[in-house]
Amino acid sequence: MSEPTLASTWYAASGVAITDRLLEWPPDVFALTNLVLARAEAFRYVLTVKDWPPSGFGDWPQAVEEASRRWSAWAEDPTGAIPDLVASQWRVFCEDAEVPIEQVALRRDHRVCEALLTLHAIADEACAGLGVALDSSSPEGCVYRARGRELLARTGSLARIDARLLRVLPKVITPPTVRPTFSRYACVQGPGIDVGWHKIPARHRGTDLRSEYATLLLLPWPLRVQAADFHSVGSVQRLGKDPYGFFEYAPAEGLDLDLLHRVLVAARQEAGSVDVVLLPESAVDEGEIDDLERLLDRHGVIALVAGVRQPTRQPGRFPSNWLHLGFNPKLEKGGLLPSEEHEPWFHVRQNKHHRWLLDAAQVEQYHLGGALHPHIRWWEAMDVPRKAIQFVEVAELVLTSLVCEDLAHNDEIAQLIRSVGPTLVFNVLLDGPQLTSRWTARYASVLADDPGSAVLTLTSYGMVDRSRPHGRDASRVIALWKDPARGVREIPLEPGAHGVLLTICADRATRYSADGRWPATNGTSCYPVAAYQVRAPSAEPETPETPQSPSTTTSMPVLDLDELTILTAWAEGVSEAAAYAPESIDLLLTAAALGATWRAELDLPEPSARLADAIEALGRVTRAASPPAGASSFDAMLTAAQEDPPGETTLDEVVRRALLSMLEERRTRQPVEASGARS
Repeated sequence: MSEPTLASTWYAASGVAITDRLLEWPPDVFALTNLVLARAEAFRYVLTVKDWPPSGFGDWPQAVEEASRRWSAWAEDPTGAIPDLVASQWRVFCEDAEVPIEQVALRRDHRVCEALLTLHAIADEACAGLGVALDSSSPEGCVYRARGRELLARTGSLARIDARLLRVLPKVITPPTVRPTFSRYACVQGPGIDVGWHKIPARHRGTDLRSEYATLLLLPWPLRVQAADFHSVGSVQRLGKDPYGFFEYAPAEGLDLDLLHRVLVAARQEAGSVDVVLLPESAVDEGEIDDLERLLDRHGVIALVAGVRQPTRQPGRFPSNWLHLGFNPKLEKGGLLPSEEHEPWFHVRQNKHHRWLLDAAQVEQYHLGGALHPHIRWWEAMDVPRKAIQFVEVAELVLTSLVCEDLAHNDEIAQLIRSVGPTLVFNVLLDGPQLTSRWTARYASVLADDPGSAVLTLTSYGMVDRSRPHGRDASRVIALWKDPARGVREIPLEPGAHGVLLTICADRATRYSADGRWPATNGTSCYPVAAYQVRAPSAEPETPETPQSPSTTTSMPVLDLDELTILTAWAEGVSEAAAYAPESIDLLLTAAALGATWRAELDLPEPSARLADAIEALGRVTRAASPPAGASSFDAMLTAAQEDPPGETTLDEVVRRALLSMLEERRTRQPVEASGARS
């Protein structure tokens, strides 16, 4: 058998040959160099060679940054020559592509190591802004980046390579610890996990840092859990030796919408608005979601994160357990309360991948012996789906969610989350108190330390109240927050309270790379600034917010979530072009429209009829905002998007709000010296 080479290693992983076609799309080259460097363990080259970065390039970090800007522009319009540094390093690599990978691993070929590391750094810089918006002032590549965002929304990857074999995903943050990381804008993931990347253009109105916050209502429901809520499913197996069985959690009491209404009124009286409502694992029956979202809609809530249980529907099949993320189509935090008409929410489903095991210690800890015998190992009766992870960009934050045991498993999903580094990880549980001494705090610390994500865990107070291990005092801690800057924070539910209103703010974060590039302060972190115990009034509030009869729901959404994500990707491109390259706006809108040739080149289908109409509406809103003499295109567009024109259709409203969100986000994140956009 022949020895693996750089080329054969790449082909075995991607199914793609090494040709100049890879240069047409920087994320493809990032995938190639990242995979080869990782397989050859050659990233250590920069840590062990004394003269790294190499002096032959002059100012290596500056040369990398300049080459990435020019490469982004060339990828958008490849009519001229590719940047010299990219071309020269590519030639070096291609000349040695048939070199055994072991020679690179042993650092016997310094020339190809330098070429691979330099190409990797340039390609990584060229991935900046493809997934997560940055406050960059570079005018080059606006159209290229918008195309990349659509590719990510459609395929779950920034690269053109078959996503079933290899994915390139955005990197949101880099570890704040001393652990070296060699990329700061992209990462590579192998096969086995499906990935969804969604973008919701919802934020508070405004263009300064005060708009970068969110109010989260933590509802640790049900507040009471009974032993009878747990029952066995089917017969016990292996009675003679090491017996095991299956259990189902199915509480008799449903969600108390009247209580929730009163809690929301009290929370809004405290904070003015509630942005996100969170409920623990299995807190909501699948059939309750629509009524729940209708109620939240009437209170102006923009998002729902709730654990959902679904009874089995087919004989021989187990029930389902997943996390439901719902997003209000109003697309504005803290906006005016809606009319009685209820539009369908956008939905994301994050499945649970690992079953809960109730052993003898836990049966005794939760005092469930009357329902589940302690001498039997009880596995959760749950359908186990294929592994998939969903990321959601909401304004300045990138969120992902896990369900209970999924937090504790160091599997492919955990590794992927560490590679991407989302801003915030939600973990909903059906567990005991969220103390710093328990398992959730330990595993939250792993993600908070590396990659530096904030982690919020939430459990049911009913389970916290049942958790009374022998010799230990009872606890009221229902949630735990952990972030790398401010450490850990236990969040209790005080007597008489029904929920906790947690306010979080966003702040700048620094991206690091161990390959010699300068740090870049263009990331985002989040941290809690207030926690308020919410107590519902005992009587029905005499307010206009009292629930009315069920509101009317439109039969079809204006756009589905994938279409909204793609629309928002192009709205982000418009905002970037308006800020730094107004002359590119028409070119960008042409690339977004139906019939653009680049989609066929990337093997992407044409936009749906609804999405094509939305992109056309984006063009109308954009072109109508002509700046007066002396004003910037960006300011004119921002002013136009802030106006609510009479007779606006629902589609036009969604398009305008998506554009407004992207414009305000960019102005908020824009460096002061760049805030005066070119006209």
